[in-house]
Amino acid sequence: MAERQDWFADTEGSLTAPGEAAPPTDEFGRDDPASLERERRRQEREQRRRARRAKQPERPAERAEAPAHPTPAEQPIPRAEATKRRPNAVPNPARAAPTPPPPVDGGDPAPTGKRGKFRRRRILALVLLLLGALVVWFLVAFFQPPPFDPGNGTGEVIVTVPSGATASDVADLLSKDGVVSNGTLFEWRLKLAGKSGSILPGRYVLAHDMSYGAAIDKLTSSGGQVTMTIPEGEARDQIAPQARSLGLTGDYLAASKSFSGFDPNRYGAHNPKSLEGFLFPATYQLDPGSNVGQLVSEQLQAFKENIAGVNMSYARSKNLTVYDVLTIASMIDKEVMAPSERPLVAAVIYNRLHRGMPLGIDATTRYEFHNYTGAITESELSSPSPYNTRIHAGLPPTPIGNPGLASIQAAAHPAKVNYLYYVLKAGGNGQHCFTASGAEFNQLVAAYQAGHPPPSCRS
Repeated sequence: MAERQDWFADTEGSLTAPGEAAPPTDEFGRDDPASLERERRRQEREQRRRARRAKQPERPAERAEAPAHPTPAEQPIPRAEATKRRPNAVPNPARAAPTPPPPVDGGDPAPTGKRGKFRRRRILALVLLLLGALVVWFLVAFFQPPPFDPGNGTGEVIVTVPSGATASDVADLLSKDGVVSNGTLFEWRLKLAGKSGSILPGRYVLAHDMSYGAAIDKLTSSGGQVTMTIPEGEARDQIAPQARSLGLTGDYLAASKSFSGFDPNRYGAHNPKSLEGFLFPATYQLDPGSNVGQLVSEQLQAFKENIAGVNMSYARSKNLTVYDVLTIASMIDKEVMAPSERPLVAAVIYNRLHRGMPLGIDATTRYEFHNYTGAITESELSSPSPYNTRIHAGLPPTPIGNPGLASIQAAAHPAKVNYLYYVLKAGGNGQHCFTASGAEFNQLVAAYQAGHPPPSCRS
C-alpha cells in the first residue's frame, strides 16, 4: 500500500491512491453550464422582484410591513451551496407560487377575492339605502302624513279656473300661485282620488301652502265656495267690481236696484232708485259662478236679521225713520276711522239736523260723483246736487253706502254731547277733534292746514 503522502487530493478534496482512477468530478452537476445559467437567471429574477417591491408604496391597512431582513427563502443562494443542488431537485412550492402582477402606473395592487367581494357588498348596500330613502321621500311628499301635512295653509289666494281647464292646467295654476308645493304630485293625487273632472270653472278662495287633500276638497266640494267680503260702508258701485272679479255672473248694479219680495218703503223709504243702504256688508260664501242675484238675496236677508236687533226708539223720538238711520249710518262709515268716534259723529249730525244747519259732509258729494279716493274739486263742491250737504240742509236723498251694524247702532243711539263740528287731527291717524264753538272750529282748521297739532282737542 502506498504511503499516504503519495496520495493526491482532487479539487473536491477526495483522496486518490496512486495508480487508481480519479473519481469523476462534478458529481452533482456543479460545473454543468446549463445548471449555472439557470441559477444565474433565477438570481436575476429575484433581484428584479426585490427592486419592484422597493419601489411600491407601503399600505399599512392592506399588507404587513416587509421584514427588515429577507427570509431564508428570499436570500440569494451562494455559489458554493447552489452547486450542491441537483438539477432534478423538486422546487419549493412556496417559492414556485406566481408573483401577483405589479400595479399599473404605481397604483395599488389588485384586490384579493375577499376584499373585492366586501367592496361589492358595500356598494350594493349603499345603492339599496339610497333607493329606500327615495321611496320614503316620495311617499311622504305624495301622501303628506302628519307631521308633514300643511293642512289648510295660510293667507288667502284667489285662483281662477277657466272653462275647459284640465287637471294638469289646474295643477299648474295652483303650483304657480303657491297653493300647493308640487303641481305634478297634486295632479297625481287628483287622479288617485278620481276627481280629475270634478273641478268646475270659477274663482276660488284658497290659501298658501295647502295640503293636496285640503286643496282637492276646496276645489271639488262645498269647501270650494267663493268667499266674498264686503267692507262696511261700501256703495253698490264699489261692490260690483268685486263681484265681477270673483266670477259671479250677471250685473250686480242691475240686480241691486230692486229685489222681488223686499220692500224698502217698509223701512221709511219712498220708492228709492236702488237698494243702497239695505245691502248688508259681511262675508258671504257662494258657489263658483253663482249669479249676483244670489249675493243680493243673502245681503238683504242679513240686513233683516241685523236690523231687527237695533232699538230705534230714540231715532223715532226725533222723527227719524229706519231709512233715515241708515242714511246717517252710511255717512258715519265714510267719515270715521276710529270706532270710538262713531257716536260722536252721529251726535254732530243729530245736532245740526235739529238746528237746521247744513251737514257739510263732503262724503255725500263724493258719492254723487263716484269720486271715493281722488281730490274733491271746486266744481263738485259747488254742485247744486241734492247730495251736496254743504249747500243743502237735511239728509241726502238716500244712503251713500251700505252701513255695518256698529254704525247703525251709533246712528240710532248718538252720544249725548253738544258738538257741532269735527276736524281731522293732523298726524292723528284718522282721529278727529270735536267742538261746539265756531271760533274753536276755525282754529282747528287752521292748525290742520298748517300741519300743526291742535291747541286743544276734545273727543
